[in-house]
Amino acid sequence: MLQRGDLPASRVIKPPPLAPKSTGRTKLRKPSAVEEGQGTAPFTRLSISLPPELVVQLEAMMAERGLPSRSQVITELIRHELADFVARQENPVIAGTITLIYRTESGRVRHALARTQSAYLKEVISSQHVFLEDDQSLEVLLVQGPAARLRQLCDDLRRIRSVQQIKLVTTTALLPPLHAHGNGLPSESD
Repeated sequence: MLQRGDLPASRVIKPPPLAPKSTGRTKLRKPSAVEEGQGTAPFTRLSISLPPELVVQLEAMMAERGLPSRSQVITELIRHELADFVARQENPVIAGTITLIYRTESGRVRHALARTQSAYLKEVISSQHVFLEDDQSLEVLLVQGPAARLRQLCDDLRRIRSVQQIKLVTTTALLPPLHAHGNGLPSESD
């Protein structure tokens, strides 16, 4: 069954074959004007081979999420992996969320979480908290800062007794500056 955006096999446009290997490196074909961003779609076409069971799982995920194409799903997955890769390779400034699930049997847990977060005032932009069933809480922190510092924040939160789950999700896109730089006073244009 064809999905929106799919072409019948008779109409699929295949890219020209790759040039033969000469120096041990594969030479890629020259990108088209469309792929170079001079046409309507600034994308580079890739071809990948996947095991059949992975394709079945990918298509099930697409159907469940109502996504229009495999390319959209694969692009999202690659962006997540690249953000994680960059965060581990360097110490860039990144933005993201930290999601916590913890037991709330006493106020000491919330106090310990608040105390830990206050040690990271420059990194924790905001926090959202909701009570869950079975004496549990969900808290989501919006964070931005050096990758190593955000990982250290996660480690410090993880050490708090009653924290059951914690996950850092990052992106290389950043929040705009929240305050004016310099003397801290608003400019005449504000």
